[in-house]
Amino acid sequence: MRQIFIAGNWKMNKTLAEAKAFAEELKAKMPETEHALAVMAPFTDLPLLTVALAGTGIGVGAQNVHFEESGAYTGEISPLMLRELGVSYCIVGHSERRTYFAETDDTVNRKLLALHAAGIRPIVCVGESLEIREAGNAMSFVAGQIAAAFEGLTPEQAAETVIAYEPIWAIGTGKTATPEQAEEMCGFIRGMMEGLYDEVVAEKIIIQYGGSMKPSNAGDLLAKPNIDGGLIGGASLKVDDLLAILEAAPKQA
Repeated sequence: MRQIFIAGNWKMNKTLAEAKAFAEELKAKMPETEHALAVMAPFTDLPLLTVALAGTGIGVGAQNVHFEESGAYTGEISPLMLRELGVSYCIVGHSERRTYFAETDDTVNRKLLALHAAGIRPIVCVGESLEIREAGNAMSFVAGQIAAAFEGLTPEQAAETVIAYEPIWAIGTGKTATPEQAEEMCGFIRGMMEGLYDEVVAEKIIIQYGGSMKPSNAGDLLAKPNIDGGLIGGASLKVDDLLAILEAAPKQA
């Protein structure tokens, strides 16, 4: 059985003081669980969080990275800088990065390769717009994103990559793919990974759903066999909401 993995994406939220308060509350309320939990925070919060959450089993991740180790890339952060902080995860190719900051399939691929080389586990985001879905092209679009992202990755690297399916039309809109829609796409993604690699990789890889998952719908989404967790946006900003999603996940048999 794959472990359920809930990752809270704070986006551009939380000052140092707010991050510290969140970490202390999270540690105080964190239940015993067989599932995995991580917080994906702004760069400025990462040094504090890696210290505050050390030894708790709660992971800390970044929301972006550059693919080069160093160089004339003003404002960017390298994988080696993240590794030095003790960061375990990093989001790659979030739809907001693709939309607002010209992230491309090529840069996503380069970032994936760079993160694996640095020993940081990537969470790579894929997903379609409403226009693409209504045109009946959702699966072919996502297939293209995945094929480009995983170009040159070994089976071992692929299996250690987390895929977050985030339909763009359901991010921050309050709309959510139905459990059936989300399961259909996540199952398609798993089948595609088997085609690109093999059954072992397809069965091992964690596929999250990321599109307005919240306490009220998390149980139904996480009950689906091909949905192995969630990349949580707005609901990750409050400890009680994030933990409610974690506790909604089914127990392992």
